[in-house]
Amino acid sequence: MSDTTISGHRQTAADGTDELLVDVSGLDPELAPPPGTPVKAIIGRSPGQLAWLRLRRDKTAIGSGITLVVLGVLAVGAPVISTLYGQNATANNPRLLDNFGYPLGVNGGMSSTHWLGLEPGNGRDIFMQLLFGMRTSLLIAFFAALVTTAIGVTVGIVAGYAGGLVDSALNWFTDFILAFPFLIFSLAAIPIIINRVYGNNPEVSPVFRIGLLIAIISFFGWPYTTRIIRGQVLSLREREFVEAARASGAGFGHILFRQLLPNLWAPVLVVFSLAVPAYITGEAALSFLNVGVVEPTPDLGRMIYRSIGYIINDAWYTFIPGGTILLLVLAFNLLGDALRDALDPKSSR
Repeated sequence: MSDTTISGHRQTAADGTDELLVDVSGLDPELAPPPGTPVKAIIGRSPGQLAWLRLRRDKTAIGSGITLVVLGVLAVGAPVISTLYGQNATANNPRLLDNFGYPLGVNGGMSSTHWLGLEPGNGRDIFMQLLFGMRTSLLIAFFAALVTTAIGVTVGIVAGYAGGLVDSALNWFTDFILAFPFLIFSLAAIPIIINRVYGNNPEVSPVFRIGLLIAIISFFGWPYTTRIIRGQVLSLREREFVEAARASGAGFGHILFRQLLPNLWAPVLVVFSLAVPAYITGEAALSFLNVGVVEPTPDLGRMIYRSIGYIINDAWYTFIPGGTILLLVLAFNLLGDALRDALDPKSSR
């Protein structure tokens, strides 16, 4: 058999993929494909690229992602929308209410001026209350998720890698925090903290309340992240790359944050995406019980609380904020599940 040389050149196909045009002039005519036949080139992909490819093929992930982007843009752009819409979240319209405090018109006062109607009792625009309330809920949930993820990842890495007495002490403290009932503790702690800071002054800064809610939620949220990260680190600390770093004289901090942490980004992303919807419902529950966000700051949980007295005659006032919370939480949960399957295909088997 004579030696043959196969040459070719690469070009980009119409679908954006790479093709390799092979020169087969030196091959046996009976075995060779027609000259210029495109052959798909095998291109190596990183784990991140493979995860992104799987995520793009998941219709549930795409749908939930689009939903969250739309709701997020509406929440962030609430001040701009308020200017264009011609209404704000706090202006009362008593002239548009009847003698019993219910909005005039159909479906709770829905009209071309007030798209989702008016709040019974004060006549505030529900659409603006909804956008600014969604903004408040997402702000608290997002920053609380950032804090809990940062604390949980740090404690989990230290506990999992250090082992021994350090691991036992951190595990004991984690179990101690998990033993506290979140809702009952929040109902007791938030009024006490506010009273210690402001005394009998009824004017409590909305920024302080929001910061306090983020702190309370973060205080109870980080142990769940810690447990997940610790379990991952226990399996990673015996891997070859950690042993090599240890043998080369790498320090404790270098191994934790330069060797282990880059290998934990997949569970961290999943934990973060699933923490946000949990904190949305937690914040709404506290505001519903009147210990979270209070007037005049718009909030979804407080909208539901105010709607209880009007649910029989104006059910839209309950369904609109309740449906928004349901949509937010469902979209985040579906995206989190899809992200987990994309980052770890074996998890769905």
